[in-house]
Amino acid sequence: MREIVPEFDGSLPMRDAASVPAPGPYALRINRNDPHFVPADGAGHRLPATRILGVPVSVIDMPFAVRTLIGWARGRRTSMVCVRDVHGIMCAQDQPDLRAAHERASMITPDGAPLTIVSRFRAHGTGRVPGPSLMEEMFAATQNTGIRHYLYGGKEGVAEQVAANFARKYPGTQVCGLACPPFGAVSPERDAELTDAIRAAEPHIVWVGISTPKQDIWMNDHLDRLPGMVLIGVGAAFDFHSGAVKRAPKIMQVLALEWLHRLASEPRRLWRRYLVMAPVFLWKMARQPAPRRS
Repeated sequence: MREIVPEFDGSLPMRDAASVPAPGPYALRINRNDPHFVPADGAGHRLPATRILGVPVSVIDMPFAVRTLIGWARGRRTSMVCVRDVHGIMCAQDQPDLRAAHERASMITPDGAPLTIVSRFRAHGTGRVPGPSLMEEMFAATQNTGIRHYLYGGKEGVAEQVAANFARKYPGTQVCGLACPPFGAVSPERDAELTDAIRAAEPHIVWVGISTPKQDIWMNDHLDRLPGMVLIGVGAAFDFHSGAVKRAPKIMQVLALEWLHRLASEPRRLWRRYLVMAPVFLWKMARQPAPRRS
């Protein structure tokens, strides 16, 4: 095990805003002896990762994720980011379309605490990067930078409220457009209209909040049609940042109990995710080979 410095792509001119992180490398500890380790590809289109039940979860923490995403946005690199928790890992076990999206993603953030714990057990310097927190950090870091955001998803009126809330908290940010796609199937004609609207707005970052696995498959299907944009699937983050759903208190987030808050808030919708999928995940992980450490 040793310290390595993943490549950081893109420049961040500090004349734009003092709040933008300075350019340069951000060292992360990576255990190359991990039998599940996935190295970055030569072109830098995929970050180093560790496979958790087949899903390549990136070895990142929040500061590195923010720096990297801003670099990709400034460099107009076409890329997609999946925010992954245990639910998403388990969905991928029997959904080829979702697995394909994971293999194409440039970054897969460890949203749930279990994924962070697994990565650290394998001797990687990973930190938790939840979707709602990532969205907040990115809006805070891109004030007065010229980076443009597009909000795609949420129920009627949710994206508008998210935009209004962020404009109030971070007045130097730019939301250049938003859309509330239909909840069910979208006709090819309507999909083309929505995609054309995103292209016309020319955002750097498109925030996609239409839930897993739908949002991940949508990003994979639309990546080539939205060149020069960073697509980030953040699911319930729209509900949290609009105020429609209350996020767990900070102490529960720190203690990895955010799942308990969500289960108590929406038991009928989430009981299977936390009371069935999570135990199966733990059982499957217990059967994985132990990591080799240098």
